[in-house]
Amino acid sequence: ITLKANPDYYMGEAPTKNVIFRNIVEGTNRTIGLETEEVDVAYDLEPMDKMMVKDNDRLDFQEEPSLSMAYIGFNTKKAPLNDVKVRQAISHAIKIDDIIEVAYQGSGQKANSPIGPKVFGYNKDAKTYEYDQEKAKELLKAAGHDKGLEIKLWTNDNPVRRDIAVIVQDQLKQVGVNVVIETLEWGAYLDATARGEHDMLIFGWVSVTGDADYGLDPLFNTANHGGAGNRSFFSNERVDELLGLAKHSTDAAKRLEYYNEAQEIIQNQVPILTLLYQTQNIGKQKDVKGFNMNPAGHHKVYGAYKD
Repeated sequence: ITLKANPDYYMGEAPTKNVIFRNIVEGTNRTIGLETEEVDVAYDLEPMDKMMVKDNDRLDFQEEPSLSMAYIGFNTKKAPLNDVKVRQAISHAIKIDDIIEVAYQGSGQKANSPIGPKVFGYNKDAKTYEYDQEKAKELLKAAGHDKGLEIKLWTNDNPVRRDIAVIVQDQLKQVGVNVVIETLEWGAYLDATARGEHDMLIFGWVSVTGDADYGLDPLFNTANHGGAGNRSFFSNERVDELLGLAKHSTDAAKRLEYYNEAQEIIQNQVPILTLLYQTQNIGKQKDVKGFNMNPAGHHKVYGAYKD
């Protein structure tokens, strides 16, 4: 997509007169495009490619917190994941620090809620699932699965998510849960998870408005089962009520109260295990100036120029 600057733009004509957006699907190819100077700015570099840009004297690497999170979702309508004890057990058996270190190369912050610190309504005191294999085994035994169980974990063909799947498979095996990984093409993945055909899935969400309504309502409101966002098919009358009250209130303090309670219930019921709050990054040529990232990932090119 080629854009030409509007000379009559109300904030003043952009210093860069022409901008070309290219969709480069393969992450490594985005990095190669920077190295060959074919690309001036590249969004969303793969974690494994970060050091290639950092160590290149001709390039700049920028990384900042974002409004994104990554999660493992449980289909709460399908056994054995309809049992909260099983969901809690799996959550205790996953060592999130390993996922951040290996799959994300350190680019993230361990989560305690589906929304992060940059989102209005975040509850810093919501429950964190600490890595505890013995606790996981106790919960599985209490749920009647002390002899083990098998669960399918779905992911799409994304290299970071594939790494997460392998790490989770290994960690859950240690508490008696046999994980079968299935990788789907993105379109089929969206369709099938919207229909609820999965057991567990790896997904993400961006609270683009910076408000808890966008971060919680689509994922946990009963009205949003399936493709609207609630792919865990979670239903809780009190959570539905709290999300409705918060959505329609103009009192910021009251909204915080409603969202704090909603997060406490969600974290206890754990329809999804939020893994981490992701950082966002760009790589750019050193002569590109005035480029600023947006935490929602909708970066604006206005004001950027080549020196």
